[in-house]
Amino acid sequence: MFARTKSRTVHFDEPFRVPDIDQMVPPGDYEVDEDEELIEGISWLAYRRVATFIKLPATIENKFQMRLIAIDSEELERLITADRRKHATSSPPKP
Repeated sequence: MFARTKSRTVHFDEPFRVPDIDQMVPPGDYEVDEDEELIEGISWLAYRRVATFIKLPATIENKFQMRLIAIDSEELERLITADRRKHATSSPPKP
């Protein structure tokens, strides 16, 4: 089975909470890795996502260790959408 990892950076303007983490995560840019595997038996190349991870930076609270946290891809998209919606409604209107 062939696999690949796609990476992207997501930005949060507001603090957020990742499920299964006991603390708020500060706003900022975060790297997200999505592992995908090749779907075999079809006549074109297609991949399915099998895992999504967000990299959280080293902090005093986690004893200066970077953490790679598994997160449901739909939950991550929900967090991103909520952050954008919240930031859009709290920003002053543009002239």
